[in-house]
Amino acid sequence: MQWDAELDARGLLCPLPVLKARKRLTALAPGQVLRVLADDPAALVDVPHFCAEQGHGLVAQREVAHPEHEYLIRKGG
Repeated sequence: MQWDAELDARGLLCPLPVLKARKRLTALAPGQVLRVLADDPAALVDVPHFCAEQGHGLVAQREVAHPEHEYLIRKGG
């Protein structure tokens, strides 16, 4: 899948990956996709919860290299 913007949140601990994703999503138009890379174990819970609470779509979530995960978030509108 293609994405429109990318955020490297590796090395950041909760709540920074979600806070930086929120800020990055503000610059995107509804329907655009943000790719987030994070290695914080809390992101496994925080990112899906953030998407559900803020009306964004979590298009994909997968482990790319332990402990790094990739999240594709479609901005809600």
